[in-house]
Amino acid sequence: MNPQLEIQTIAILVAISCSLSGVFLILRQMAMMADAISHTILLGIVLAFFVIQDLSSPLLIIGAAIMGTITVFLVETINKTKLVNEDAAIGLIFPFLFSLGIILVTLYAGSIHLDVDAVLLGELAFAPFNRLIINGVDIGPKSLYIMLVILILNILYIALFYKELKLSTFDVGLAATLGFSPVFIHYSLMSLVSITSVAAFDAVGAILVLAFMVGPPTIAYLVTDNLTKMIWLSVLFGIISAISGYWVATWFDVTIAGTMATMVGILFAIVFIFIPERGLIATMHSKKEQKYEFALISLLMHIINHQGTPREIEELGIDTIKNHLYWEEKFTEEIIDRVLDKNYAYIEDNILKISEEGKKFALSNYYHIVDLD
Repeated sequence: MNPQLEIQTIAILVAISCSLSGVFLILRQMAMMADAISHTILLGIVLAFFVIQDLSSPLLIIGAAIMGTITVFLVETINKTKLVNEDAAIGLIFPFLFSLGIILVTLYAGSIHLDVDAVLLGELAFAPFNRLIINGVDIGPKSLYIMLVILILNILYIALFYKELKLSTFDVGLAATLGFSPVFIHYSLMSLVSITSVAAFDAVGAILVLAFMVGPPTIAYLVTDNLTKMIWLSVLFGIISAISGYWVATWFDVTIAGTMATMVGILFAIVFIFIPERGLIATMHSKKEQKYEFALISLLMHIINHQGTPREIEELGIDTIKNHLYWEEKFTEEIIDRVLDKNYAYIEDNILKISEEGKKFALSNYYHIVDLD
């Protein structure tokens, strides 16, 4: 396997692994917790290294997972006091634990390859140089096999606890009533997030881990409300970000991990703006249409209230009606044109009059609006 393919394969494995666990973080409104965990596990790695004295030991992952769980526990403990809210609790615990990790690295690990910049930023271009050799046979980059194991772990966890995850995510009370343990699911998910994050550190760094864990699931959430579809779309968007990020980085000769994270942001922006029905453009168009429809109903009700009264000529005259509705002239003309096009009203002796169809439409929709209020 050539280095280009190895790098892309590792990135894809990281993207899929992070996206799978990230879906449930987004649905549980815990995106910032992922940020906290992806940084505070540095302290877990450092403490585990001091005990094991081996950077290649898989026990470092256990130390990181424990620290990730401790982070969640401390944040939730502070939040439960009701003295501070969750985001403030994260803002307190996250810098504290992360700073402790940096201080310990600076003081006691300066002579070993445990570099803060490498942990945060990572560099996929170097991943192919760290080879896994068994019995003298080079079988590929270590990161590839590590992330393959992590991906399998994520898939097995979601497959085994899918029903419990789904239920505890959307209805904690019902999950507890049916005999599930929301606490176990919650902390096991946080442990999985921690393990996934630290496993990806060596190859891609914390920034890209966070981008893959939050970005693709968020994009998928914009597209669908179906959990199964959201999981598959999250994986798809993660893969697209990884592959496109690699080739853009190659083209401009810039950092691969940074460019992949950038592509996640660009993909989010594209979907956020252009997705039909839910995108920014569609939402703005929908709000504009609602504004026009409300104005149309208001105009029709105005006609109903004044048609046949002594003030009919003044209130409903084509040239004077805008003064009584307090609308701009151009907007008034647009609404009148819509009313006429739909045959809800007609002009007689330069006076706007309502049709039976218009009266039926106005009254039914007006009372519907009143009921909503």
